[in-house]
Amino acid sequence: MNFKELSNGMLEGFVLLKKCEEKKAKNDSTYLDMILADKDEELSAKLWDYSGGATLETESVVKVRGYLEQYNGRNQFRVVQIRPASENDSYNLADLVPASQISGEELFDMIEKRVKKFSNENLKSLVLSILNDNKEKLLYYPAALRLHHAMVGGLLYHTMSIVRMADEICRIYTNINSELLLSGIILHDTAKTWELETGKAGLAKGYSTEGQLIGHLVKGAMYVNDKAKELGIESEEVALLEHMILSHHGVPEFGSPIRPMFVEAAILSALDALDATIYEINDATSKVDEGAFTDRIWALDNRKLYHHSLADTKHNVNFYSDEEGENE
Repeated sequence: MNFKELSNGMLEGFVLLKKCEEKKAKNDSTYLDMILADKDEELSAKLWDYSGGATLETESVVKVRGYLEQYNGRNQFRVVQIRPASENDSYNLADLVPASQISGEELFDMIEKRVKKFSNENLKSLVLSILNDNKEKLLYYPAALRLHHAMVGGLLYHTMSIVRMADEICRIYTNINSELLLSGIILHDTAKTWELETGKAGLAKGYSTEGQLIGHLVKGAMYVNDKAKELGIESEEVALLEHMILSHHGVPEFGSPIRPMFVEAAILSALDALDATIYEINDATSKVDEGAFTDRIWALDNRKLYHHSLADTKHNVNFYSDEEGENE
């Protein structure tokens, strides 16, 4: 944690409030049980003898002051003062929450430029219209609640990562319909802007009621169906896109009501899983020293992962094709 030490020995700084619950101590006094976080770590915290005060919202930025102590061999922060951050406070949100290294505006622009070059007018109209309907949230939305790309701007970062992988595959397998494949990739997780709820800091804090009842695969297919009717598009592309979205989790146990049934759908499903796996492995191994193993990761078949000495665990992706260059 990037705390500043005060002259009286206390520490203070701005943190993300990940958890805040009122509890009762053994002496029947009330205390706040909290988890404080920045982009790199989380820290257990307690505010003892709590008697009420300012409303504290989880997933919001707060300013804390107190002492770092040891409890059962682990660091714990004893909070003396805490308040919500105000508009006049000086802090950098990028220091407190994990975020894409490329802005949502730049990622959206990259994707939009590609779609505008499509020769298939039905795909172009469908994709551009759905993108622009959801643009405001797409610019900052995470891709998940806890797993891969659970960061500010993670949804477009994940999407553009798969787009770049698809570019290379289409250069090898020339029979693939690249515009159909890219359309499915760009739209496959768009409905997460409806499925997930975010806090003030831009991270996911839970699922909407409708999101839990229906899910982003079905809602994403509904987006395509509704948009096609609105635009008066009656063609095979509509059913192909709906199928790609519904099948992109691959198998029923991962939420897909149907398995991929043509090559572009199969590639989308495979690349989606591959990009998520790469991110999760890099994220987990970056938190342990070289030569060490992680704890078991339940999302990766409960495996331990090894951080070898040749590894580069940074989440860096080259989003530019050879033809584009970085100054296009």
